[in-house]
Amino acid sequence: MRPGLLQLASLPPLSLYIHLPWCLKKCPYCDFNSHEVHSNGSLDDQLESRYIESLLADLNQSLPLIWGRTVHSIFIGGGTPSLFSPAAIDSLLSQIRARVKLSADCEITLEANPGTFEKDRFKAFRAAGVTRLSIGVQSFNDVHLQSLGRVHNAAQAIAAVHEAAQCFETFNLDLMYALPGQTIADLERDLQTALSLSPLHISIYHLTIEANTYFAKFPPKVPEDDEAYAMLDVITERLDKAGLSRYEVSAFAKPGHRCKHNNRICTCSKALTGNAVAQEEEIKHKEIAFEFMLNALRLKDGFDSNLFHERTGLAISSIQSALTQAIEKDLLIQTPKSIKPTERGFDFLSDLQEIFL
Repeated sequence: MRPGLLQLASLPPLSLYIHLPWCLKKCPYCDFNSHEVHSNGSLDDQLESRYIESLLADLNQSLPLIWGRTVHSIFIGGGTPSLFSPAAIDSLLSQIRARVKLSADCEITLEANPGTFEKDRFKAFRAAGVTRLSIGVQSFNDVHLQSLGRVHNAAQAIAAVHEAAQCFETFNLDLMYALPGQTIADLERDLQTALSLSPLHISIYHLTIEANTYFAKFPPKVPEDDEAYAMLDVITERLDKAGLSRYEVSAFAKPGHRCKHNNRICTCSKALTGNAVAQEEEIKHKEIAFEFMLNALRLKDGFDSNLFHERTGLAISSIQSALTQAIEKDLLIQTPKSIKPTERGFDFLSDLQEIFL
């Protein structure tokens, strides 16, 4: 939001999102701003340099709004950011440090796909300043990977995880469920393989059919809703037994390995984004309460009641009727100090969020 539109009691922590939109192949379910590389599968130095210059030009435009403030997390997403060379990522991060102050413990996450790495590439990303890797595995089943249009196979996924574990103190695995033709037994095998790799953080997403995707035009047969809910029960039970606690609707972590960027965004920390994103929207004052609740309710532990006023500038009483409605539906718990979803509210999060529209 621009200065003057909203008066907050205190400024929220800053996070930076960087979008690198190229990938080897557009996945049939992907509705993100991503574009296939039409070459030998790599980006040339000139394209990398021009794009980084454009990113920095966007950042320069935002600098007057954030002078003196500290950035606490950076998330480099895509596309497939690991297509960029380690030298390009090193240059990008160095030039960001020259423009903004990063906290001493700034978390810098880079998304990577198993089909875009070779030996020692992850080590070079770590040397460039990346502190956390997020690996887009999606499945360890070759048939399901093929149905998702992924460019890697199970063996490459496992090799990528082993490489990440050697180079990074913390990393994330992305998995998907309710895939075309997937059974609960298939899912259990995916989870067993994932857990055998001793991950510190797992993000698991339900496959959704989004508009303007290949799957929207040619819908695959996916598990029915009841089976998908059963799959989610299996996921939460298996990961909890393995010591990976569900702290966000799609995220599970060992103690000390929660994604700081996710936590900050869920509590409406200010995120700086450039113009490479597909849409740019300034949140209107009347919508900010919904935006806060949309994100904060993704956290299993909810949020401190005072945080609502700190992040929105509004009194909690402005949404009390919606809070009461959610409580009556057994979707929400409100105490004098905190607000959080119930187990039912967490499982039916979209229904809970809709109340605050």
